[in-house]
Amino acid sequence: MGQNFLKSPGILDLLVETGQVDGHDIIVEAGPGKGALTEHLLGCAREVIAVEKDEMLCVYLGLKFKNEIAAGRLKLITGDILDFDPAVSNLQPSGYKIIANIPYYITGQFIRHFLSEVGQPSKMVLMVQREVAKRIIGSDGKESLLSLSVKAYGTPRYVETVKAKMFRPVPKVDSAIILIDNISKNFFKHFVEKKFFELLRLGFSSKRKKLVGNLSRLLPREEVERVFREHGLDVNLRAEDLPLAKWKIITNSFAVCSKQA
Repeated sequence: MGQNFLKSPGILDLLVETGQVDGHDIIVEAGPGKGALTEHLLGCAREVIAVEKDEMLCVYLGLKFKNEIAAGRLKLITGDILDFDPAVSNLQPSGYKIIANIPYYITGQFIRHFLSEVGQPSKMVLMVQREVAKRIIGSDGKESLLSLSVKAYGTPRYVETVKAKMFRPVPKVDSAIILIDNISKNFFKHFVEKKFFELLRLGFSSKRKKLVGNLSRLLPREEVERVFREHGLDVNLRAEDLPLAKWKIITNSFAVCSKQA
């Protein structure tokens, strides 16, 4: 199911350390696999909720951790992490942390699910493909739809590169640990979350085009250019050149223009 099992104890320790896990924490782990990270988490967390899609692995985990399950320290759920709703497990927003080595192909969906669709965790520590991690951080000075989507909800940080040889089976690319901290929806206090993402997707809809051109599908071009000049923005900018704070300004300005139209 796209899983690569981590075999390095040092990296497992780093995942737990990055999440600042202690005896008060409830941890949601996605795709525990054979339980290597689960074992580390059980050593320091109050409770671990492990969500595993592979039924055979769930049987294995149920036997391996039967004592911890019986003691109520581990809750094992057979299912898709993208269907997991923290509220069903009585988890309050910011009342849990996520630490996970997730399959590469669900990275975007996974992040979106826990940042915008359900009650948010207080922290997310994720093992993702290295290139995706760099894109989330915006390490080349350029933003992306993914990086801005993450930064609207929290503060991402690149923690460590994890070489492919540390997994079994060995993947074709290196991975990286990222931390998403300070998670909240405070960014959306003064405008509608949905409208922000509609504007963001429109801005990135044609990467080679200038941002003014893309946004002119929403408002007349002269109106878009007026907004840009009003806020000291170059009309030749592309979407990737604009930091999150400027997107916030544009969103507010467009909302005002739409009301006036």
